[in-house]
Amino acid sequence: MKSLSTIAVAVLLIAMPACFAQQVVGSTKLGVANVELRDVTTGWSTKRQVLGKNVFNDNGETIGKIDDIIVAPDKAVSYAIVGAGGFLGVGRHDVAIPVGQLKENGGKFILPGGSKDAIKALPEFEYADKQ
Repeated sequence: MKSLSTIAVAVLLIAMPACFAQQVVGSTKLGVANVELRDVTTGWSTKRQVLGKNVFNDNGETIGKIDDIIVAPDKAVSYAIVGAGGFLGVGRHDVAIPVGQLKENGGKFILPGGSKDAIKALPEFEYADKQ
């Protein structure tokens, strides 16, 4: 599957005229160049590979789910918002977990030392602007 998408991107890059590879308005560069596009296509997609994924502890038990990713003002991905507990949104407890504490192993996100009780004991996360 991955090689098929790589081939599709390569065909698009070869077939695309040079004038469309990088758009320039005045002196401001828009979009990404062909070289950068390779990095983008092999990177992580938050929508496809992170959001909605379960978070497990060291014992393989599900302790929550990644609902959001917070990008700090300095443009660094800083926190994963993990929802724990509740049923159909009732009694749910969202917390901010620094992304450095989450480990990825074979497509699974692990919070070493985590438990449902430990998540519920953390301060609840609330968005500053609820619009």
